[in-house]
Amino acid sequence: MSELHHFGWYAARIKKQLPKDVFKPVPARLFGGLAYVIIVAAAFVLITFFQLHFLINIGLSVVIGASFASLGFLGHEILHGTVVRKPWLRDILGAIAFWPLSTGPKLWRKWHNITHHVHTQHEDNDPDAWPTLEKISKMKGIRAVYRLPLPVRAFFSFLSLSVQFTAHSLKMFVMYLKEFKPRKQPAVFFQAAAPWISWIGLLFIIGFQNWFFVYLLPLFIANFIVMAYISTNHRLNPLVEVNDPLANSLSVTVPKWVDVIHFNFSYHTEHHLFPGMSSKYYPLVKQHIKENWPERYHEMPMGQALKALWKTPRPYFQGNQLVDPRRVETYGSLGNGLDPDNIQSTSYKD
Repeated sequence: MSELHHFGWYAARIKKQLPKDVFKPVPARLFGGLAYVIIVAAAFVLITFFQLHFLINIGLSVVIGASFASLGFLGHEILHGTVVRKPWLRDILGAIAFWPLSTGPKLWRKWHNITHHVHTQHEDNDPDAWPTLEKISKMKGIRAVYRLPLPVRAFFSFLSLSVQFTAHSLKMFVMYLKEFKPRKQPAVFFQAAAPWISWIGLLFIIGFQNWFFVYLLPLFIANFIVMAYISTNHRLNPLVEVNDPLANSLSVTVPKWVDVIHFNFSYHTEHHLFPGMSSKYYPLVKQHIKENWPERYHEMPMGQALKALWKTPRPYFQGNQLVDPRRVETYGSLGNGLDPDNIQSTSYKD
């Protein structure tokens, strides 16, 4: 692995080459959010008040789920302060955008902004980092999972993407609630509980069949879309002691229209260099990264990244390798021998 540098080291060098106005908030991003709210509301009305064919309802569920995911991407941007700067307005808008995914703004900023971004891919301090072989070996239930063949694990791992964001968000709530000052804990609890109360309340109002199409199925779809990005952001990269985005992050490439509807969420290395910059300007940041450090920048098409995830195991071994305990084999990570076009393993000794 090349010498690691803190994200600020890169940011300081690129910042000199960027126009000053790229660091201003971009409130126009809210028009995209408004469009998604209108789409979701319209689909809710169609499913709830019209007896449509179930195939049409499934199609509308896909539209709702995709809109939920895009609202989550916008909420992520809002809560980084790149859309509006006033804290109270930022939190209100962020809460609305994250409402379908039932994640409160105070929890998100603690979990994501303050912890994940500061300790990205640190073995102990990043709440989103995948565990090591040593940690897995101490988890009895998880150990049983790793006795299954890799293709079986991969299948269920990809299937679980449809619930992972929601499950992890609940885990983060339990983990971080006690770290808030006592006077702030009620607000954190309310922000987490209010969306669930509203969605469960909706179940009793419109009945299970309608609720399945307007919320439950869309929630699975939204989880999958969001986690398709999140799982490729870092899980092919090594664990690191130094928060170096060129080592610990991956940007994926998607069609331009997908970048538009997903608020440029594919530009993840760029985001970790400038989390306080609107994603509108990340293509410009990418250009400068590739001009300065082309050999260190990791990017690949989304499909190729997901394929690499499918073919490699998840526990880490010695920080920079991915290990399959069942077959006693290791795979490289990005920057450490992983070739997405020709994924191969080697034997290891525990």
